[in-house]
Formats: sequence, structure tokens, C-alpha cells
Amino acid sequence: MNHEEVVKELLEAGVHFGHLTRKWNPAMAPYIFMERNGIHIIDLYKTAQKLEQAGEALKKLASSGKKILFVATKKQAKDVVANLAQELNMPYITERWPGGMLTNFVTIRKAVKKMTNIDRMKADGTFDTLSKREKLQVERLRAKLEKNLGSIADMSRLPAALFVVDINREHIAVKEAHKLNIPVFAIVDTNTNPYEVDFPIPGNDDSSKSIAKILEYVRVFLLEGMNDRRSEKDKGNTEKVAKKAAKMATADEGEE
Repeated sequence: MNHEEVVKELLEAGVHFGHLTRKWNPAMAPYIFMERNGIHIIDLYKTAQKLEQAGEALKKLASSGKKILFVATKKQAKDVVANLAQELNMPYITERWPGGMLTNFVTIRKAVKKMTNIDRMKADGTFDTLSKREKLQVERLRAKLEKNLGSIADMSRLPAALFVVDINREHIAVKEAHKLNIPVFAIVDTNTNPYEVDFPIPGNDDSSKSIAKILEYVRVFLLEGMNDRRSEKDKGNTEKVAKKAAKMATADEGEE
């Protein structure tokens, strides 16, 4: 990762713009470069450094086949986070955070199962036997579940990590992750406490352009990890085939 090039790209995307100085969190002091027109400017060299650290850790998780849950319910981050998570087949929350999503995961799974059962009712014809009123109730329930839990329907176990945009807004998610010792990766702006997360990436979390740029790098690291996993699997399969062929050849020689 060429830090000079990364800093240049981050600068163009406005990642360096922090909040008004009066809204700052003193814990962010190590990542603040200067103050300009009443706004804190983030040190992008430190952002690049932290981005690489976070990226390498995410790459390691992806190469192990682990799932990272992306959390971003603010308007500026929703679409970019949902698109990235869908591309990488990762779970995500871009609507309201369901309380107990992590700490009460069994209940959340039951709700997801309810959604699956409704789909099954529609497929096997049971839904058609319901009254008009019952159908309406079921449809409303399905829509509500889809909105809040559709993006985690395939998440059968707790995630290996969380990636959060705006830890102040998503403080409940961060708190739940801490309780379960789930590591948290996050974009941290000048109004947050970076010590609340395991892998802070200092940057502007209010601009969709800034968020998209940081996630662009996150995507590269995760894809590298996934490709490493694929390569290892292919290598393992090739070795299995070679061993099987060698075994068959030995057996043929024995028969001769």
C-alpha cells in the first residue's frame, strides 16, 4: 500500500474534513492535523496507516471464511455499505439496529425463521387458504421482518467482527459487540472516541464520497482475503486429486 498515493486519493474524497472544533472529542487529538476555519482537519497519513492495519486484519478474517457484519444506518452511508456487503456476500444492517441483535442472537434467529416460514407458506399454498385479513397481517409482518432482518437472513452464527460507520450513532451495536468480545472496525470522525473500537480509521463519516473511498480500500483487502481462501481450497483439491491418482496407480501396479 503506497501511503503517498492513498493520502492523495483520501484528500480528493474529502476524508480529511472533521467536525466543528467545538464538537470534537479530545480522544481524537492524536489524529487531528490542524484546525481550519473552525473545523478540525484529520491527519490523512495516520488515516492511511490505520486503514492498512484494519485492512490487513480484515483480510485475515476473510481468508479464514469469517463473516463481517457491516452496520451503517445513516443516510449518507446506507447505499454504499449495502452495495459492498451484497457484492462480498456479507451481512449488513442499514435500517434500524435491532436491539439484542448480537447479545440476544437466538431471538433474532427465531424472527428470521418466522420470515422463512412465511415464504414456505406462500410456496406450498398454505397462504392461499388464509382469510383476506389474515393474509394482510402476514404480508405486513413479512415486510417488517424483511426491512429489519432481510440483510442478515443467511447469518446463521454471530459475526467474527463488526464494521461500523459512525460509532456515536451506532453506539448500541458497538456496546453489544464489546459484551461478546467481537472486534469492531470503524470510521471514526473528530467527534468520536477512537478508543471505543479495536480498529479505528480516522475519517469524515458524514460524506458519502468519503465513506465510499474508505470502503473502496476495505473492499480490496477483503477480496484479497477471499481470493487467498479460494486459492488454498483449489490447492487442497488439487492435492487430493493427485493423491487419489497416485493411490490408484499404486493399486494398478500391485494387480500387475
